[in-house]
Amino acid sequence: MSFISQLINWLEHHQRPCLYKKYLGIECPGCGLQTSFIELLKGNLSQSFRAYPALLPLIVLCIYGLIYVIFKFKKGDIILIIIAIFTGALMIGSYLTRLVFH
Repeated sequence: MSFISQLINWLEHHQRPCLYKKYLGIECPGCGLQTSFIELLKGNLSQSFRAYPALLPLIVLCIYGLIYVIFKFKKGDIILIIIAIFTGALMIGSYLTRLVFH
């Protein structure tokens, strides 16, 4: 069994429950993130997107943010802000969509 397979197996068996959903009865803005990450590790991009559409932009934001902190290139802060706004809008949009249609 490869390292990725072991990691996926461990993640599947150690997912944290959403306390927001448990106590309030509605999903939180982060619901689906764990499942989306596991599906991404499995290579199921469409399943990952369906579970949490903002995962890939969130990963891009984190990686770009780290690169920007290290190299501090010109106009990097503007690009970082644009990626953050896009990611935030996608998170809010998908959350509101789930609230309305589920």
